[in-house]
Amino acid sequence: MGKVKNILFIMCDQLRADYLSCAGHSRLDTPNIDSLAARGVMFKQAFCQAPICGGSRMSFYTGRYNFTHGATWNGIPLRAGELTIGDYLRPLGHRVALVGKTHMNADLEGMKRLGVDPRSDLGILISQCGFEPYERDDGLWGNEDFPPPELAYNNYLKSMGYDGDNPWLDYANSAEGPNGEILSGWYIRNNHLPARVKEEHSETAYMTNRAMEFITENGEAPWCLHLSYIKPHWPYMAPAPYHNMYGHNDIQPVNRHPKELETGHPVLKISAKREDCETFATDEARNNVIPAYMGLIKQIDDHMGRLIKFLEDSGRMDDTMIVFTSDHGDYLGDHWMAEKELFHEESVRIPMIVYDPDSAADATRGNADDRLIEAIDLVPTFVDAAGGEVAEHILEGRSLLPILRGEDVKEWRHYTISESEFAPRFDMKEAGIKASEARATMVRTDDWKYVHYEAFRPELFDLKNDPYEFNDLGEAPEYEDVRQQMRDYMFESLRQRKFRTTLPDKPLEVKAENTLSRPEKRNVYIGVW
Repeated sequence: MGKVKNILFIMCDQLRADYLSCAGHSRLDTPNIDSLAARGVMFKQAFCQAPICGGSRMSFYTGRYNFTHGATWNGIPLRAGELTIGDYLRPLGHRVALVGKTHMNADLEGMKRLGVDPRSDLGILISQCGFEPYERDDGLWGNEDFPPPELAYNNYLKSMGYDGDNPWLDYANSAEGPNGEILSGWYIRNNHLPARVKEEHSETAYMTNRAMEFITENGEAPWCLHLSYIKPHWPYMAPAPYHNMYGHNDIQPVNRHPKELETGHPVLKISAKREDCETFATDEARNNVIPAYMGLIKQIDDHMGRLIKFLEDSGRMDDTMIVFTSDHGDYLGDHWMAEKELFHEESVRIPMIVYDPDSAADATRGNADDRLIEAIDLVPTFVDAAGGEVAEHILEGRSLLPILRGEDVKEWRHYTISESEFAPRFDMKEAGIKASEARATMVRTDDWKYVHYEAFRPELFDLKNDPYEFNDLGEAPEYEDVRQQMRDYMFESLRQRKFRTTLPDKPLEVKAENTLSRPEKRNVYIGVW
């Protein structure tokens, strides 16, 4: 075992925190991910900063809260001036690269204003969220809104004998009917069928191969690789044999209650009318999707085993920090919802496993830590592990290294924040609100979850006595003191955001010291008699 030299940052897309055997799933077996947890620390209460792909990932990559960086939803560009993982690690000598998805949209207008050519080396890094795009693939190439670009994975499939303009859709994410017809994986009714692609040519297998190719190619130079799997995000199409490893008897009981639609929060009731939510409210849809979703996770676990063995055989387990996480969860019909975007545990809580190869972390191996962890904690952790100085005037997360190495961390956060702009998939006409009012902030402690809405009443859940989040206390008079405490936490969080990003604290402290205690150092005289 040795010091951290490399960082392997693995992210699944839409993987729920409770869909791992080490997290307590009763039917889904994930031994390779479990073994990583046994070598590191599993954080049981980790949360994303936005329960949507784009907003969450921009917080992961910047180390800043969702409303701070402003790229709050899919397709909203991240400001050209926002620093990301690559900006912090490249000066420390790391090659920082991507294999897979980022959901990043480039700030082309910002680059134009600054005179940065998007095709230049700097422009590419800004456009790719600070990563060298070794293999960029966001994995949604199936219709007129997402036409396939010159996609490396499509070219690979064609080289393997899969013909057509878009084998990503026609093979990797479609099944075959009894008469040879193509059955698109976009449709839930087909998700129980095997994808037309062979397993060894599927997206998960291909991205794992590309990650290993990068590590081999890079040799002994330090690196940070973001391996960002596209699955188990929809289309929920698993290749054989993973498509039918699980059946409807393996599905966990649905977590919902009729009163949620009768007396629940207006945002939930309006959202539940969306087509995807109404589909997932049926047993038929859940029985088709969830076994496939579990199969996709099982496939990821198998390739995690292949990847870990590769790291062991190449000696990289001895000097590589590994993070395994997800950008957000998936409702899968719980709370009468599909997708994500709201703040129930199924949507906002994420898996988080961190393996530190340093012998200083030996005492914590196999720990299941129940402190409140945020996605924004990873950037300062990586900088800290790489021996850099954490930019505390910019980064809003906290390094996990002291926890990983068993230090006595006396002060840790007692609440976590997640934020959402949910306008793009919300019926604002029915709600009678503007897009700027479709905003919400979650404040979660160990015992309580509070959600502040700009245009609606709040939500409050007593997590100790109501862990399934059925009993909304947002208007109960006897809980006003709790709601006020949670509002105070929210206000505190907003006051502590890091907006002075161009100058750290130290120069200001030195200036104050010189001005107050060393008058001979002054070059400007103010108020001197």
